[in-house]
Amino acid sequence: MTIGVMSALGSKQTGYEAKAASYFDRARVDFVRRLPIDVTASVLEIGCGTGATGALALANRRAGRYVGVELFPAAADAARQVLSEVHVGNVEQMQFPWQPAEFDAVILSEVLEHLADPWDVVRRLAHHVRPGGMMLASSPNVSHWRVLRELAAGRFPLADQGVFDRTHMRWFTPSTFAEMFHAAGFSIDRVRPVTPFAPRTALLSRLTRGRLDHLFMVQIAIEGRRR
Repeated sequence: MTIGVMSALGSKQTGYEAKAASYFDRARVDFVRRLPIDVTASVLEIGCGTGATGALALANRRAGRYVGVELFPAAADAARQVLSEVHVGNVEQMQFPWQPAEFDAVILSEVLEHLADPWDVVRRLAHHVRPGGMMLASSPNVSHWRVLRELAAGRFPLADQGVFDRTHMRWFTPSTFAEMFHAAGFSIDRVRPVTPFAPRTALLSRLTRGRLDHLFMVQIAIEGRRR
Protein backbone atom coordinates (compact mmCIF):
# COMPACT_ATOMS: atom_id res chain seq x y z
CA MET A 1 0.00 0.00 0.00
CA THR A 2 3.06 2.26 0.04
CA ILE A 3 4.70 2.07 -3.38
CA GLY A 4 4.87 4.87 -5.80
CA VAL A 5 5.63 8.55 -5.54
CA MET A 6 9.41 8.64 -5.25
CA SER A 7 10.03 8.61 -9.00
CA ALA A 8 8.12 11.86 -9.36
CA LEU A 9 9.32 13.58 -6.18
CA GLY A 10 12.90 12.36 -6.00
CA SER A 11 14.41 12.85 -2.56
CA LYS A 12 11.94 15.56 -1.49
CA GLN A 13 9.43 15.05 1.29
CA THR A 14 6.65 12.79 0.02
CA GLY A 15 3.95 13.09 2.67
CA TYR A 16 4.57 9.56 3.92
CA GLU A 17 6.56 10.82 6.89
CA ALA A 18 3.27 12.07 8.41
CA LYS A 19 1.65 8.66 8.35
CA ALA A 20 1.21 6.54 11.47
CA ALA A 21 3.10 3.24 11.67
CA SER A 22 -0.23 1.41 11.36
CA TYR A 23 -0.41 2.63 7.72
CA PHE A 24 2.14 -0.10 6.88
CA ASP A 25 0.66 -2.82 9.09
CA ARG A 26 -2.90 -3.38 7.91
CA ALA A 27 -3.80 -6.93 6.89
CA ARG A 28 -6.37 -7.26 4.11
CA VAL A 29 -8.50 -9.97 5.66
CA ASP A 30 -11.09 -9.62 2.87
CA PHE A 31 -8.49 -10.34 0.19
CA VAL A 32 -7.00 -13.29 2.06
CA ARG A 33 -10.47 -14.83 2.32
CA ARG A 34 -10.85 -14.63 -1.47
CA LEU A 35 -7.68 -16.67 -2.05
CA PRO A 36 -8.35 -20.42 -2.31
CA ILE A 37 -6.77 -22.73 0.24
CA ASP A 38 -3.68 -23.95 -1.63
CA VAL A 39 -0.33 -24.51 0.04
CA THR A 40 1.33 -24.76 -3.38
CA ALA A 41 0.20 -21.31 -4.54
CA SER A 42 2.59 -18.42 -5.18
CA VAL A 43 1.17 -14.97 -4.40
CA LEU A 44 2.69 -11.58 -5.23
CA GLU A 45 1.79 -8.41 -3.33
CA ILE A 46 2.87 -4.97 -4.48
CA GLY A 47 3.19 -2.57 -1.56
CA CYS A 48 3.34 -5.30 1.06
CA GLY A 49 4.14 -2.94 3.95
CA THR A 50 5.33 -4.94 6.95
CA GLY A 51 3.86 -8.14 5.54
CA ALA A 52 0.64 -8.38 7.54
CA THR A 53 -1.51 -9.57 4.63
CA GLY A 54 1.04 -12.12 3.47
CA ALA A 55 1.57 -13.47 6.97
CA LEU A 56 -2.16 -14.00 7.30
CA ALA A 57 -2.34 -15.74 3.91
CA LEU A 58 0.52 -18.09 4.79
CA ALA A 59 -0.92 -18.85 8.23
CA ASN A 60 -4.30 -19.69 6.69
CA ARG A 61 -2.82 -21.96 4.01
CA ARG A 62 -3.79 -19.60 1.17
CA ALA A 63 -0.24 -19.67 -0.17
CA GLY A 64 2.96 -21.64 0.20
CA ARG A 65 5.10 -18.84 -1.19
CA TYR A 66 4.31 -15.15 -0.68
CA VAL A 67 6.45 -12.52 -2.40
CA GLY A 68 6.28 -8.84 -1.50
CA VAL A 69 7.51 -5.62 -3.09
CA GLU A 70 7.92 -2.60 -0.81
CA LEU A 71 9.30 0.88 -1.37
CA PHE A 72 10.38 1.64 2.18
CA PRO A 73 13.34 -0.33 3.58
CA ALA A 74 12.16 -0.29 7.21
CA ALA A 75 8.80 -1.81 6.30
CA ALA A 76 10.51 -4.29 3.97
CA ASP A 77 12.86 -5.40 6.77
CA ALA A 78 9.84 -6.20 8.93
CA ALA A 79 8.15 -8.02 6.03
CA ARG A 80 11.20 -10.25 5.54
CA GLN A 81 10.55 -11.73 8.95
CA VAL A 82 7.18 -13.16 7.85
CA LEU A 83 7.16 -13.46 4.04
CA SER A 84 8.95 -15.85 1.71
CA GLU A 85 10.71 -13.14 -0.27
CA VAL A 86 10.73 -9.33 -0.27
CA HIS A 87 12.07 -6.94 -2.92
CA VAL A 88 12.78 -3.31 -2.06
CA GLY A 89 12.23 -0.75 -4.78
CA ASN A 90 9.93 1.47 -6.76
CA VAL A 91 7.63 -0.79 -8.76
CA GLU A 92 7.55 1.75 -11.59
CA GLN A 93 11.32 1.61 -12.04
CA MET A 94 12.34 -1.92 -11.09
CA GLN A 95 12.92 -4.76 -13.52
CA PHE A 96 10.75 -7.64 -12.40
CA PRO A 97 12.89 -10.74 -11.71
CA TRP A 98 10.05 -13.26 -12.10
CA GLN A 99 9.22 -15.69 -14.87
CA PRO A 100 6.12 -15.35 -17.08
CA ALA A 101 3.01 -16.79 -15.42
CA GLU A 102 4.94 -17.42 -12.19
CA PHE A 103 2.19 -16.33 -9.78
CA ASP A 104 -1.24 -17.71 -8.97
CA ALA A 105 -2.44 -14.37 -7.64
CA VAL A 106 -1.40 -10.72 -7.38
CA ILE A 107 -2.59 -8.30 -4.70
CA LEU A 108 -2.55 -4.51 -5.05
CA SER A 109 -4.10 -3.00 -1.95
CA GLU A 110 -4.35 0.80 -2.04
CA VAL A 111 -1.25 1.05 -4.25
CA LEU A 112 -2.13 2.17 -7.75
CA GLU A 113 -3.39 5.63 -6.78
CA HIS A 114 0.18 6.41 -5.64
CA LEU A 115 1.75 5.72 -9.05
CA ALA A 116 2.49 8.05 -11.95
CA ASP A 117 1.52 5.38 -14.52
CA PRO A 118 -0.49 2.60 -12.86
CA TRP A 119 -1.73 1.38 -16.25
CA ASP A 120 1.80 0.43 -17.27
CA VAL A 121 2.47 -1.31 -13.95
CA VAL A 122 -0.71 -3.40 -14.22
CA ARG A 123 0.18 -4.41 -17.80
CA ARG A 124 3.68 -5.46 -16.72
CA LEU A 125 2.41 -7.40 -13.72
CA ALA A 126 -0.18 -9.26 -15.79
CA HIS A 127 2.66 -10.95 -17.67
CA HIS A 128 3.70 -12.71 -14.46
CA VAL A 129 0.23 -14.03 -13.51
CA ARG A 130 -0.74 -17.43 -14.89
CA PRO A 131 -3.85 -17.72 -17.11
CA GLY A 132 -6.77 -18.04 -14.73
CA GLY A 133 -4.71 -16.56 -11.90
CA MET A 134 -6.37 -14.11 -9.53
CA MET A 135 -6.06 -10.37 -9.27
CA LEU A 136 -7.25 -8.59 -6.11
CA ALA A 137 -6.99 -4.80 -6.00
CA SER A 138 -8.47 -1.80 -4.26
CA SER A 139 -8.33 1.97 -4.42
CA PRO A 140 -10.24 4.97 -3.02
CA ASN A 141 -13.32 6.02 -5.00
CA VAL A 142 -13.25 9.58 -6.30
CA SER A 143 -16.94 9.41 -7.29
CA HIS A 144 -18.21 8.96 -3.72
CA TRP A 145 -20.92 11.49 -2.87
CA ARG A 146 -18.82 13.14 -0.16
CA VAL A 147 -16.02 13.77 -2.66
CA LEU A 148 -18.50 15.23 -5.15
CA ARG A 149 -19.88 17.46 -2.40
CA GLU A 150 -16.41 18.84 -1.68
CA LEU A 151 -15.70 19.41 -5.36
CA ALA A 152 -19.05 21.13 -5.86
CA ALA A 153 -18.04 23.51 -3.06
CA GLY A 154 -14.69 24.14 -4.76
CA ARG A 155 -12.69 22.22 -2.16
CA PHE A 156 -10.15 19.38 -2.28
CA PRO A 157 -9.02 19.08 1.36
CA LEU A 158 -5.71 17.22 1.45
CA ALA A 159 -5.28 14.71 4.27
CA ASP A 160 -2.92 11.98 5.50
CA GLN A 161 -5.17 9.13 4.33
CA GLY A 162 -8.37 8.40 2.42
CA VAL A 163 -9.35 9.66 -1.00
CA PHE A 164 -7.85 13.10 -0.28
CA ASP A 165 -4.49 11.60 0.70
CA ARG A 166 -1.80 14.07 -0.26
CA THR A 167 0.43 11.25 -1.59
CA HIS A 168 -2.08 10.21 -4.27
CA MET A 169 -1.19 10.85 -7.90
CA ARG A 170 -4.15 9.16 -9.64
CA TRP A 171 -7.86 8.89 -8.91
CA PHE A 172 -10.40 6.26 -9.99
CA THR A 173 -14.10 5.54 -10.15
CA PRO A 174 -15.30 1.92 -9.97
CA SER A 175 -15.62 1.75 -13.76
CA THR A 176 -12.26 3.34 -14.61
CA PHE A 177 -10.50 1.17 -12.03
CA ALA A 178 -11.97 -1.99 -13.55
CA GLU A 179 -11.22 -0.79 -17.08
CA MET A 180 -7.51 -0.51 -16.26
CA PHE A 181 -7.34 -4.22 -15.37
CA HIS A 182 -9.55 -5.30 -18.26
CA ALA A 183 -7.22 -3.52 -20.70
CA ALA A 184 -4.25 -5.38 -19.16
CA GLY A 185 -5.80 -8.79 -19.85
CA PHE A 186 -7.93 -9.51 -16.77
CA SER A 187 -11.57 -10.53 -16.77
CA ILE A 188 -13.39 -8.67 -14.00
CA ASP A 189 -15.49 -11.01 -11.86
CA ARG A 190 -16.56 -8.67 -9.11
CA VAL A 191 -16.61 -4.96 -8.24
CA ARG A 192 -17.61 -4.18 -4.64
CA PRO A 193 -17.03 -1.74 -1.79
CA VAL A 194 -14.14 -2.63 0.52
CA THR A 195 -16.47 -2.08 3.48
CA PRO A 196 -19.88 -3.68 2.86
CA PHE A 197 -22.78 -1.29 2.50
CA ALA A 198 -24.90 -0.52 5.54
CA PRO A 199 -28.40 -2.11 5.38
CA ARG A 200 -30.11 1.03 4.08
CA THR A 201 -27.50 1.54 1.35
CA ALA A 202 -27.61 -2.16 0.45
CA LEU A 203 -31.39 -1.89 0.01
CA LEU A 204 -30.96 1.16 -2.23
CA SER A 205 -28.36 -0.76 -4.25
CA ARG A 206 -30.78 -3.62 -4.79
CA LEU A 207 -33.65 -1.29 -5.73
CA THR A 208 -31.49 0.58 -8.26
CA ARG A 209 -29.77 -2.61 -9.50
CA GLY A 210 -26.39 -1.17 -8.59
CA ARG A 211 -26.66 1.86 -10.86
CA LEU A 212 -25.86 4.26 -8.00
CA ASP A 213 -23.27 2.13 -6.21
CA HIS A 214 -20.45 4.40 -7.34
CA LEU A 215 -21.86 7.16 -5.13
CA PHE A 216 -21.58 5.09 -1.96
CA MET A 217 -18.33 3.11 -2.26
CA VAL A 218 -15.67 4.75 -0.13
CA GLN A 219 -13.08 2.34 -1.50
CA ILE A 220 -13.33 0.16 -4.61
CA ALA A 221 -12.37 -3.52 -4.48
CA ILE A 222 -12.20 -5.61 -7.61
CA GLU A 223 -11.52 -9.26 -8.27
CA GLY A 224 -10.53 -10.65 -11.62
CA ARG A 225 -8.70 -13.42 -13.41
CA ARG A 226 -5.98 -13.39 -16.03
CA ARG A 227 -7.45 -14.12 -19.43
